[in-house]
Amino acid sequence: MTCWVSRMLPRNVHSLGTSSMNQRVEDCHRHDEAYGYFLPIQTRWQDNDQYGHVNNAVYYSYFDIIISHYLIRYCGLRTSLLTSPMVGFMVTNQCTFHKPISFPQVPVAALAVEKVGHSSVYYHLALFPPKATKELPSVNHWDLRDGFFSGHPKLVHFDSLACTNRSSVHVFVNPAPRKPTDLPEDFRRGLLRLVSPASV
Repeated sequence: MTCWVSRMLPRNVHSLGTSSMNQRVEDCHRHDEAYGYFLPIQTRWQDNDQYGHVNNAVYYSYFDIIISHYLIRYCGLRTSLLTSPMVGFMVTNQCTFHKPISFPQVPVAALAVEKVGHSSVYYHLALFPPKATKELPSVNHWDLRDGFFSGHPKLVHFDSLACTNRSSVHVFVNPAPRKPTDLPEDFRRGLLRLVSPASV
């Protein structure tokens, strides 16, 4: 739409256009092909609330698990305050819920990186429930330890449309002065491996 036409539209139409564009971006991040790394999540009995499904707050812990898991396993993050040259603070979180899951389902969490800054990382995350079939996903020790990357054959056992998706921003700081610190090159390389095709 050209600028002069855009100026002629009522103000609420501008916001509708922006809203529909945001909706398209969000819809894109509901699909499994937008993600590069996957990790099975074992739900627990205590995760369910009185309505019989996983409580909304618990989803945040699932997403924190996959982020921390990937950073430790594939980026070399050290988690001890005594030895780590940097600490990650989650400064932004936004979660959208599409449909519930419940214990004892084993969904797969998904991680993509939208942008890597000097000291910050912008993530997209999603949770994909297992398909409603008699054949349950086979999850073993190696899957829980290593996770798996896009294209893995086990992904066929999970829905391709997310039941929940989230966007987050991590800022990494030096532990002592708590000032933002540049990401090490090997750490950055691990993150760039997951740059989302949807954000390129």
